[in-house]
Amino acid sequence: MKATLAILVNMGSLHRLLPFWLVGVAALIYWFSPWLVLAIVYGVFAQFFVEYAMHRFLFHREPPTDQGVFNELYRSHIGHHEFPNDAEYFTGGDHWYPVRFAMISLFIHSLILWPFLGFGTAVLTAYVALFVGSVSAYTFYEYCHTLAHVNVRKGWFGQRVTRTHLAHHFQDHEATYHVSFGMNWIDRLFGTKHDPAIARERYDRDTILSLGMDPEDLRLVTARKAFGITKVPRGKLTRQQASHTQ
Repeated sequence: MKATLAILVNMGSLHRLLPFWLVGVAALIYWFSPWLVLAIVYGVFAQFFVEYAMHRFLFHREPPTDQGVFNELYRSHIGHHEFPNDAEYFTGGDHWYPVRFAMISLFIHSLILWPFLGFGTAVLTAYVALFVGSVSAYTFYEYCHTLAHVNVRKGWFGQRVTRTHLAHHFQDHEATYHVSFGMNWIDRLFGTKHDPAIARERYDRDTILSLGMDPEDLRLVTARKAFGITKVPRGKLTRQQASHTQ
């Protein structure tokens, strides 16, 4: 747990979300009501669906043809698949993105709730739901994700999280998009649960790390060079080894 937490406390996205979470907790305590507890529950479940949807439809979308956009996708996710044990790629490079996403969600939720609750209560409810409920769920996701990738001794919980998530990395990257512990029902709901037989049919040892792309694809080569990587990832080659110029 210590190694996992050491990575978490250095995540820029969590640093930026922390002040908003603290304000939300203070608001929850000051204006406490059972409705705000329900708002937190809603925020938690909403984040689990966001986790799944972003992973499946944003990070695993068709690789962009525009190199600049592709570079952003490489930094936010493809690089993580090529170097799955490198903490530098556990999260995307834009650490303000979760804050901007939450602010947009806050605006939309407040507008929807305003006619029913009034402006002040609508904003309070939406804020607590998103910045307490969703941010707490997002932090749990980051914990599970980090725990799955760090090489430490793991108990029952860590082994379950690791086994499930690494099946996505090393067996079938077109399935098992949930990461948070206990959320495998989302993949079952949307038809993307891990199936060993299908995974064997899809598996290609040469492209599994590059999400089905040819490792020598010019977009990949260009993106790697943009981030100082000069070698094609092979097997357990680390990012530092891949960045070493012969």
